Order: sequence, then structure tokens, then C-alpha cells
Amino acid sequence: MAGVAMATQGSMNSALSKAIGLSEATFVVHFSATVVILIILILGISHGNWGNYSQVPWYYYLGGFIGVLITYGVVVSIPKLGVAVATTAIIVGQVLTACLVDHFGFFGLEKIPFTWLKFLGLVFLSIGAKLLLN
Repeated sequence: MAGVAMATQGSMNSALSKAIGLSEATFVVHFSATVVILIILILGISHGNWGNYSQVPWYYYLGGFIGVLITYGVVVSIPKLGVAVATTAIIVGQVLTACLVDHFGFFGLEKIPFTWLKFLGLVFLSIGAKLLLN
């Protein structure tokens, strides 16, 4: 479902960007997300713990900043590369980064070793991305 949503959202965001501009589209995307999450919080659907806010390392709060970079990257790449190629390139980057996060146990996550089979999977994924470019 996330993959379907990502390809659809990226396409919609790119179309919005053509109509109103890159920064403006990025603002609309994140503003609308803020409205949705505020509704969820107001309705009490979430059961989080705001009391832990100050105990979290400062860099854990950079997700919103990174989200803006992701939105910019998707909006810029889809018109230039097409949805399939841009999405595949994004997925290659995601999987490579995920393998590094797993291997080193970044952000307090359990370490999961990077194996030759995972490397081979990344190679095949990259080959698939390259084939889509042709």
C-alpha cells in the first residue's frame, strides 16, 4: 500500500508543482499532512506519550526536514525521469540506506548484518532501475 501511495502521491505532487510551483506544492503537501495529523491528535486516535519528548535525541526530530527534502526530490525527479524510473531510483536509495542502518544499528535499532545475498539483491535492484531508464 505504501508503494502504491508513494507513486500516486509523487505523481500528484509533481502535477501540483507544475501548476503552482515547487516550493508552493511542497508547502501544500506538508500543510495538508499537518491538518490531517492534528485531526487525529484532537480526536484522540493516537495513544502516544508526549512526556517522553525531552528524552529523545535532538536529531530524531529532523524527520520533517527530511520529509521536505524527500518531497522536493520526488517532485523534481518524476517529471524528468517518469514515475517508474524515479520511484525505482528512490527505492534503490531506500534499500541501500536501510541496509546500512540495519548493519550498523543506527538510531538504536538492532544490528542486522549486511550479507552477500543482500548485496546481490541491491545489484539486481540497481540493474532493474538501469533497465527502466532505457
